Amino acid sequence: MQTDRRTLLKIGGAAATSSLLAGCGAFTGELNAKDVTAEAAIAAEWNAMRARLHDAFALGVAGEFEAGVSVAENIFTRFEKSSGEWGAHEKLEHTSETQYEEFEEALGQLKTALEDENMDEVKTELNLGNEHLRKAQIGLVGEANVHALDLQLLGARFEDSAMLADAATFKSARTVAERALSAFEDGTVHDELESASSETYESFESAAKTTVSAAKKERKSVVRKQSNAAVKAAVSGSYELGTENAAGAGHIAVMQGQGFDAKALASLGGPSKSFAHAASLNTYRARATDCKWLAEQGATGYAKRMAKDIFAHFEGAKAHEALEHANHDAYEKFEHGLEELAAAAGKGNSKAVEQAVSEIDSSLRTGIAALTTETEAAILQSGFLRARFGDALELHTMGKSEAAATISQSIFERFEKDELGLHETLEHTSEKLYERFEHKHLKEGLIPALKGNGSNTSTHFEGSMQALLDFETKAGNATLVAGAEATFMASRGFDAAGVAKLGNGSRSNAIVEATFEHFENGAGGYHEALEHADHDRYESFEKAFGGIKSANETYAKAKQFGNEAVQSVYAIVGTAGGDFTGAAATIVQDAFQQFETAEVHDLLENGDHAAYEAFENEVKEYASALKSGEGIDAASEAFAAAALRAQFAVVGEVGNAPVGTQSGGEENGETKLAGGPNVKQGVPEDADHVVEMKAVSFSPSELTIKKGDTVAWKHVGGEAHTVTATEKSLPNGASYWASGGFESESKATAGWKNGTGAVQSGQSFVHTFETAGTFEYHCIPHEAAGMTGTIVVE
Repeated sequence: MQTDRRTLLKIGGAAATSSLLAGCGAFTGELNAKDVTAEAAIAAEWNAMRARLHDAFALGVAGEFEAGVSVAENIFTRFEKSSGEWGAHEKLEHTSETQYEEFEEALGQLKTALEDENMDEVKTELNLGNEHLRKAQIGLVGEANVHALDLQLLGARFEDSAMLADAATFKSARTVAERALSAFEDGTVHDELESASSETYESFESAAKTTVSAAKKERKSVVRKQSNAAVKAAVSGSYELGTENAAGAGHIAVMQGQGFDAKALASLGGPSKSFAHAASLNTYRARATDCKWLAEQGATGYAKRMAKDIFAHFEGAKAHEALEHANHDAYEKFEHGLEELAAAAGKGNSKAVEQAVSEIDSSLRTGIAALTTETEAAILQSGFLRARFGDALELHTMGKSEAAATISQSIFERFEKDELGLHETLEHTSEKLYERFEHKHLKEGLIPALKGNGSNTSTHFEGSMQALLDFETKAGNATLVAGAEATFMASRGFDAAGVAKLGNGSRSNAIVEATFEHFENGAGGYHEALEHADHDRYESFEKAFGGIKSANETYAKAKQFGNEAVQSVYAIVGTAGGDFTGAAATIVQDAFQQFETAEVHDLLENGDHAAYEAFENEVKEYASALKSGEGIDAASEAFAAAALRAQFAVVGEVGNAPVGTQSGGEENGETKLAGGPNVKQGVPEDADHVVEMKAVSFSPSELTIKKGDTVAWKHVGGEAHTVTATEKSLPNGASYWASGGFESESKATAGWKNGTGAVQSGQSFVHTFETAGTFEYHCIPHEAAGMTGTIVVE
């Protein structure tokens, strides 16, 4: 029986690990350094990817598996985007197709292992991914230059330890530092560095050992200082071991890795201001739907006024600039939708109102997704659905059960479409909660009861809403729950005002009383979080909400409270524990200070002055974004793109850089892609289900539907995707299907190589299932990263 490399690594344990990560074999004397130019820039980029593999591992050691998965996905996305002759993707494939295929497989398996929280598998896939990139580096720039890069990578690994210490996870910081020290002591580069420069060797070893000791003693500042010293010594030693080009380009790649460390650290803190912005946008969603149901009840002038007031509030809101920056198209569509809503409500045009609200909701969901993590977005969606249940409850109380049933049915459909990832996140968080919400109270309880086919309507309203609140508290902390419950409470305030406008003052007061009681009972931690964050805001919040009751102008009071609800989230986020953006900014600033006095500074400035200035500017912009806690993702990508370009500039090959002069990583030479007859712009209205295509995953990855249902796969992230049925899994009698309209899997694969069958940003692939059974499918370019899915047709 043949034993593969992956199995050997599982058996070999620590011995295999040290040899793979620090260079194989004993030191046998001086190696000739291969003189390279553009090759050195690419090898340096692969080194940045090796460092990112260690980032994912370090996050796993700290138990931050979701952050680790995000890193793995980001590596794959950046790798896929690195097109062109000198892109990391194509150059790896050209250098060694075997290493290319094995690296992609290891990366996909790494992501899966992190999702499964299986650290043994994480370690195995880290070792394999690192090994395949290292072998490709040797083939491209020679062993001596790779030893220089190995030393720089060890420095980067001590930076990982400092990142974890900054997050106060000292045990994990110590583990990561100890592994890096062992890799150095057991590896070839240890003897090479000692032979090349005893002074640099002593500096590196001293910094490495002190980092381990400081992590053990939980001395954060010392860990940070000594990890910086380790990086400095590693960079200095790399010039002794390799060529100037390899060491210089590698140093820029080290800085790129430090930038990604900063992003990872920032993600470990509490929710950022971006989450508060997203929560603000979520309240606008709820207010827009209030406009719709009130207009349907004949309060058209009131609905028009509400729409205009949403616009006025947004113009002066903190979320205004955040949405415009996060997704300009969504920003413009939101404002356009508000204008259309005000006009349609004033005219009593119900169809136009519905269209406007749909545009508003879609644009705001896009903005929320851009500003939040998947979990944050799902929790905000829960708060929005709780607000929608409130709308349905008021209609039912008014005797409008049919209208209430329509809203409840729309809630179910939104949930089934996995809007903002709520369906998948809820099911993953707790299957019991998922069953309680979807089946017991919504699908099989509330909806039939409202349609006259069941009973206990009040019980199912309460049960549905409580299940979502329980999800919020289980999936997130009090800060995240506050964002969701701010939406819910603000919406209930406007519901009270709307009901009063329709002439039912006693019911309006009852809404205020019940919602206030909910807050006083804790509201999932919202009450305590606000009181702790800002007592003055807490008091003005309670006063404003109580002011809605029995007010002469309930709507004015509801607006006042709505603003208090929004501001409460900013207050809570601003004081939430674990904000590491300041420490993250320090990582980038320290890296920049080292750069200013390093040898690579002059190499870059002399190599290409424009690339030098762009690089320095992006470093400063990134540090600024980290300090403010806003725009971190965009600034990180812009910095990484500038660093990649700088790597080529250092070796005098800026013309071959696979990124242009613009920030943000726009690649040169992308292949022209085409969709096919079943690839549409947007998502058709008649789609029964929507599967989102993210960077390297389908969401939900498994979907159960009925025969005759239509599924739309919507592109929401990453590069172009395909939706390709796995032919061997097709049920008997089922026709083959794939984006591009191909008749077989082999033709779909060949078509993709020719640029056909792609589903790109703003598009969806649509297929109707006419045969029962289980259908497996995948994305051709991202299958290795685990982008597969299953449709079960009943």
